[in-house]
Amino acid sequence: MLIISRFKNCFKIPSKIVRTFASQTDDGLLKTPLYDLHLSHGATMVPYAGYSMPMIYAEQSHIESHNWVRQSVGIFDVSHMCQHVFSGKYATKFLEQITPSDLIELEPSSWKLSALMLRTGGILDDTIIAKLGQDKYYIVTNAACKDKDLAFLRSSLESLPGSVDHEVLAGWGLISVQGPKAATSLAKLTDENLSDLKFGRTAFVNFGGNSYFVSRSGYTGEDGFEISLPPAHALSFTEQLLNRVPDTRLIGLAARNSLRLEAGLCLYGNDIDETTTPVDASLRFILGKRRLAEGGFNGFDTVSKHLEATATDQRPHRVGFKLISGPPAREGAKVFAEDGRTEIGRITSGCPSPTLGYNIAMGYVSAINNSDKKKLSPGDNVLIEIRGVKRPAKITKMPFVKPKYYR
Repeated sequence: MLIISRFKNCFKIPSKIVRTFASQTDDGLLKTPLYDLHLSHGATMVPYAGYSMPMIYAEQSHIESHNWVRQSVGIFDVSHMCQHVFSGKYATKFLEQITPSDLIELEPSSWKLSALMLRTGGILDDTIIAKLGQDKYYIVTNAACKDKDLAFLRSSLESLPGSVDHEVLAGWGLISVQGPKAATSLAKLTDENLSDLKFGRTAFVNFGGNSYFVSRSGYTGEDGFEISLPPAHALSFTEQLLNRVPDTRLIGLAARNSLRLEAGLCLYGNDIDETTTPVDASLRFILGKRRLAEGGFNGFDTVSKHLEATATDQRPHRVGFKLISGPPAREGAKVFAEDGRTEIGRITSGCPSPTLGYNIAMGYVSAINNSDKKKLSPGDNVLIEIRGVKRPAKITKMPFVKPKYYR
């Protein structure tokens, strides 16, 4: 039986300390706890969000890495992400002020996707919020947004009438184990029954005498787990997983991007940013029903207005595209109505889909296809300008590849 309530002493760091324990490369980039492991596996390291991160590994192409995760199991180093713990009497009130999530209804030992909201209604960052217990939460935010997120959190905490303990798990490791064999792979390192841990749930799992915080989640559309590891344990645990479990491979950023796009998941800075609301971004599911009824979160008025918009509203919204021919569409490519004259949107992410065998993209289009005055919907034809040529494409449902979450 998984232990799902043992959280009081599992994150042992001084409160209110925000400090980086990671060493740096000669170029001044931060290293994750797995940096040397990446080099030993022949990784091509690239700058990403201030860190030196693996793009791809020796003797393993991007396509091979991508397909490996879809067929077997891969390990992603996501230690560059910022891990936080919020606790105290006012923790729930605080997080409900800066996110649109219903955290009262969120069950302990479960998580949900959410967003840090600006008062304008824009998304400062997307985030995962896990409820450890009453008024205690673990959240993960993006590395690329760390500085502005921390400034925002600090400012928001200062305006709160009550106190909240905010801990940043600086220097901790975070690995994501993804693929159809993820559960059987992790099971080799623990005696606990991982089948009790469904998608959207969390637990402290015992691995060889050490208890680590595990969520059944990921960024690929496959079954998978994310494991938070203390700085001194991150490397040894990952090495155990690689050495004791056959066919487990390290996977880099290149495949992570194509996997998440096939899964229809947003990348902050590309598909969502401070100018987009959850309604624009087709993320209405992160808006709690009680929160919409009661209000009280940053940007509520703007979000409410967007929700009330009629089918004739011209606000852009996020959709998927299947390209019919030509090269892939990249960020910034213009989208036109079928008549080829009316510009109706832009691409925010695009790549060849290794799983589907054709080019896919996501982006924003106006609610109305001005060529026929109908709301755009899956199956509608559009044109995407790529390298000066308007190429045929169709609006399509997302995710592009059916998710395989363990529910």
